[in-house]
Amino acid sequence: MTLNRFSGFPEAKVAVVALPDLVFTDLIPQIDDLAELKVTLLVLRRLAQMQSDAAPWITLAELRADPAIRAALGDAVDAKLTDALARAVTRGVLLLAEWRLVDGTVESRYLANSPRGRAALRAMQRGVEPARAVKTTRPNIFVLYEQTVGPLTAILSEDLMDAEKTYPAEWIEEAFHEAASRNKRNWKYIHAILERWRTEGKDEVDRRDREADPRRYIEGKYGDLIQH
Repeated sequence: MTLNRFSGFPEAKVAVVALPDLVFTDLIPQIDDLAELKVTLLVLRRLAQMQSDAAPWITLAELRADPAIRAALGDAVDAKLTDALARAVTRGVLLLAEWRLVDGTVESRYLANSPRGRAALRAMQRGVEPARAVKTTRPNIFVLYEQTVGPLTAILSEDLMDAEKTYPAEWIEEAFHEAASRNKRNWKYIHAILERWRTEGKDEVDRRDREADPRRYIEGKYGDLIQH
């Protein structure tokens, strides 16, 4: 069996997610389904990254779009995710709130089974929606790379550190998402996007690109960078 080898933790500062010690001492030993384990940890990570007055929640649609979950589950991601979430709710790790939106559709919302999570669930069950004033911790460039492209190498780590010093954090995150949406998951493509924004002005590029050919990043000035 061939394993994808983890390249190790970089020397640069990386984002840290705080989870209760019970996750590791009591919960993980109980879980015997790999998809449930992956989804449980990734959902708890997403919730831990959020800050709000009430307990944060995450929707099923947001989880389906999460690149880390999609990478973790592989093929048939929707079916695996639905089953894993159902297992986590049955196990008592997550809480599920079915919230009816203004247009009549029902939105599945997942919360951690914590005191704040239980209070928020009871409020939603009474028809009271806790304010979702959520601030999500912005992932750094190393996390974005591993979620979008794959394992890091030492040379790429240096390139990423240089990029993090050169471009605004919101640009970097948007460029990774742009690359993922076009299935161009390589650093040369992402860097070409960032460099174009830097040299031509992001607002101006965005304005022109709304009217431009969708192949804007794979032809022209930076085309030779992204064909590999």
